[in-house]
Amino acid sequence: MALEEQVVNKLIEKNLHISFAESCTGGMCCGTIVNVANASKVLDVSFVTYANEAKIQFLGVKADTILSNGVVSEEVAYEMAQGVAKTAKSEVGVGITGVAGPGGGTAKKPVGMVCFGFYVNGKTTTYTCRFGEIGRNQVRKSSVEFVMAKLLELLDD
Repeated sequence: MALEEQVVNKLIEKNLHISFAESCTGGMCCGTIVNVANASKVLDVSFVTYANEAKIQFLGVKADTILSNGVVSEEVAYEMAQGVAKTAKSEVGVGITGVAGPGGGTAKKPVGMVCFGFYVNGKTTTYTCRFGEIGRNQVRKSSVEFVMAKLLELLDD
């Protein structure tokens, strides 16, 4: 069974709803969940917040957090995850922000660096993956795979 099917089944089993706040993945996580039958039982609302202003307006990310840490940071991913869960009134929120490439990378935040926030029933955790310069769409795909695997792990806790 595919990871996303396992995630949907686990969410149904635990009577939880999920929402995504996606930047560099551009809706791929949400789309991956929607590929699964019964997705409507666990998914009501998600956002693609590509621009900083969208993260601030729709998710409640603080402008100061972006200024202090940069938009690609665990701090922003944390606020995205919490903000999307609050806005969507879901028990699970996922925030994703990164540098898919091919440009936009820096020494501190190279192409392929993606930050993730996971809000699950009131507890928020963050992670950073450095996928490397594997190509824009592969960074996005690897991000979705990471999200699905991590969700399964977090939902089992």
